[in-house]
Amino acid sequence: MSKLDELIAELCPDGVEYKLLGDLEKDSILELGRGKVISKKTISDNPGKYPVYSSSAIGEGLMGKYNQYMFDEVLLSWSIDGGGRFFYRNKHKFSLTNVSGWLRVLRKDVLNIRYLYYVMDSLWLGKTYDYVNKAHPSVIKNDYLIPLPPLPVQQEIVRILDTFTELIKELNAELEARKKQYEYYRDLLLTFDDEVKLIAELCPDGVEYKALWEVTIWDKKFNAVERSKQKKVYKYPYMLANDLFKLERKEGDVFLLSTGERTGWTTEELAGNYLCEGEVVAIPWGGTPNVKYHKGKFVTADNRIATSIDTELLSNKFLYYWMQSNIDTIASYYRGSGIKHPSMKDILDMQIPLPPLAVQQEIVRILDNFTELTAELTAELTARQKQYEYYRDKLLSFKEVRS
Repeated sequence: MSKLDELIAELCPDGVEYKLLGDLEKDSILELGRGKVISKKTISDNPGKYPVYSSSAIGEGLMGKYNQYMFDEVLLSWSIDGGGRFFYRNKHKFSLTNVSGWLRVLRKDVLNIRYLYYVMDSLWLGKTYDYVNKAHPSVIKNDYLIPLPPLPVQQEIVRILDTFTELIKELNAELEARKKQYEYYRDLLLTFDDEVKLIAELCPDGVEYKALWEVTIWDKKFNAVERSKQKKVYKYPYMLANDLFKLERKEGDVFLLSTGERTGWTTEELAGNYLCEGEVVAIPWGGTPNVKYHKGKFVTADNRIATSIDTELLSNKFLYYWMQSNIDTIASYYRGSGIKHPSMKDILDMQIPLPPLAVQQEIVRILDNFTELTAELTAELTARQKQYEYYRDKLLSFKEVRS
């Protein structure tokens, strides 16, 4: 039996009491409120060192830094306009805008604020708030039913969950460091500067550059001017992005080549007439620019898809890493007032370096090692996050006392 089991058996053998946030406020155990109006202009006119947090469903909601502060204590805050997500704010000097709510625990002998954060973070997953149904204090006080085990039980739950969150934090930091390291070496190796030892040794006479349209084949969804540069075109049938992941299955060897970050797999049977195969590099036809690589069977959303004309001259994986390194330039060719689309004429005119194939393969080998390590860290982080969520929900499920 774990320490937590022993505490529950000793201190709450018959279950625990549940109370709404509003009732906890009436009992003066906690206090709810919301921030004040602080505009971006106010912050820019009065710069300082104190964070201002606003409404956000991602990140920490940092809006800017101001020369004044509202709080210098531990609080919970949440995004009234951004989906109602909760944040645990450690003790520091900060402010909250009027689209953020705040919660202060008054009776620390009854309620551990870190425990309350874990409870509300777990319950939030089952709530629906948006820019119409906003998470005002007057709304959430009737939406959140909080279990109130004795303080020692709360503290033990916090200790266990903090162990998970600290590990997740460390993995996130390591993953971020590895990504930066990968980007540094990727950009260094693909610059073809004489000062790079590998390049100086393997390409003493420099490298040849050619336009992308001279060395790559793209799909045929271009205008006449763009197509005129292509010696050959492929046609890849594509699905709408919203329909692509309706095909997703746990089993399958057909890759779902989406236009965004999400990926998945399906089966040949479900792919049907949309089944494609090859070694390809893709960028989205609309939205946020990114570069993807796949070798094998796939179904694509509305991507612009490229492959090397001659893989003895240009490795497809080298093409992928080079395009990824030049994503800022590619992004500058995405234009439009709404959803942005790429100017393929400009992209096809980009100049790509063509070192000897052996050099390309060595660069790919080095960068593959980085991406494999990043993938391993990402998988471990995902597993730890799921483990944390499982134990969080399990630890916060109590038998309710019946009156």
